[in-house]
Amino acid sequence: MKRLIAMVISMFMVLTPVANAAELIGLSGGVYNEYEYEEVVFVTGEPIKFMGEMKVSTRDRDDEKKISYDFDLQPVDSSIEGELSRKITLEIKYDKRTDKGQEIANAELTKYREDIEIEGDEYELEDFQLSKSDVIDKRAASDFFSGNIKGRKYYRLNDEQGKVIVDITGGNVGYENFWGDTETQIMDYSITYTDADDSDMSWQGNVRAQVSDSLTKKIRYSDNQANLSSFNGGYIRTTEREIVSKYDYNLPEFNRGEPDDKDREVDDIELSRKMVPKVERLIVPKFKDLGGHWAQSYIGQLYSLDIMEEVSQFFSPDIPMTRVEFTKAVMNACNIRPSLEEENSSRRRRTSRRDEEDSPFIDITTDDENYKYVKEAYDKGIIAGENVFKFEPKKALTKAQAVTMLIRALGFDSKAPTPGYYTSFSDDSRIPNWAKDSIYVAREIGLITGDSNNKIWPDKEMTRAEASAMLVRFLKFLERDLQKDYRENIILY
Repeated sequence: MKRLIAMVISMFMVLTPVANAAELIGLSGGVYNEYEYEEVVFVTGEPIKFMGEMKVSTRDRDDEKKISYDFDLQPVDSSIEGELSRKITLEIKYDKRTDKGQEIANAELTKYREDIEIEGDEYELEDFQLSKSDVIDKRAASDFFSGNIKGRKYYRLNDEQGKVIVDITGGNVGYENFWGDTETQIMDYSITYTDADDSDMSWQGNVRAQVSDSLTKKIRYSDNQANLSSFNGGYIRTTEREIVSKYDYNLPEFNRGEPDDKDREVDDIELSRKMVPKVERLIVPKFKDLGGHWAQSYIGQLYSLDIMEEVSQFFSPDIPMTRVEFTKAVMNACNIRPSLEEENSSRRRRTSRRDEEDSPFIDITTDDENYKYVKEAYDKGIIAGENVFKFEPKKALTKAQAVTMLIRALGFDSKAPTPGYYTSFSDDSRIPNWAKDSIYVAREIGLITGDSNNKIWPDKEMTRAEASAMLVRFLKFLERDLQKDYRENIILY
């Protein structure tokens, strides 16, 4: 899983972030790109921006991961003398519950050191207690996760002059799939400074840090500027990553260096960083029977993304889509496809253990070129077959079957109401019981709509063009709608 945090780094510069549930960047609300890291420090009672370098190293071993962070920062305001040095090692242990398709990720600090110097005052981190736990629900189309954080930091000011205690409470939510990922983290800090000699110098403040790290992959068509070319244009996939952060703070006003709790400074600070976009040209579709067809752009996108693996010069958009064709396309759309090495290895195992491996369906053998897709979809609960023993791979796909497969791939079929409800479609009575939950959820998330008479036509056989359009809407949901729900709808940017 993609999150606010682990990165592959060069010797001195942050390069490419790769995040996972339960991983952190020092619980600081910081943002970064390939070149720099920035956060706001409140330990003095006043907000001070720090910027500099961050290095990260990771080590994976079985069900454990160790991540070490090294920060070297200076105040953004050159009139402020100071520096921040922080080293943290985080250890994450994963409890993989494959029988439930879930993981529990528990994180704890094993090493920490932090020294902050601001205008001659030195804040030394004396103790740091942290507990973080995430649950990760691994669905076919996307992993979804949610976690909680509790922590406390103890700073000593100028040896014995005073102490700063920062109580940390928060949580995070996120998702990760092949087409995008977002993690949003909300942290509440309660900061208390106690002066050893003068109680009038003591103060208390509160800060909320909201951070969201998002990666999206967008597809757009680009015309060929040359006229004398073998193709008119093609699709481009652009990968973008942006990290945004907002600090809302309530701190005492300082008058000649003394805190005044009666007058409070209430304000906010926003930070953001963008990575350099990555641009990839995709395979050019050259079907001879799509010119002017209403689904041409949908089919072109799927072909360019290798979701539809057609070898013919004719796509035949208006003939029925078969069940096995759609199954394979869904698995490709979820990026669930064995690598060539895995395929060859699997093929060798099937050849040597033909009698040991049984297909879940009597009408698709282990020799079938599409067997691996059907078997994987069956194992992940995306398909169940037409009856107990048959999959009917060449049978025409119905709309109810297509919707059900996509919602099961998301793991959203359990989000429907308690049985006994009605969908809002005027032909609700024609919806099969096994498809009703999926069709209800698909409408709620905007994956499907009714026709001009508000009918869904659940038993209608879908053409290859109609199925392609539905798959593109599915991809847009993974790319755009999930990001909106996990970022904009939470932190209101």
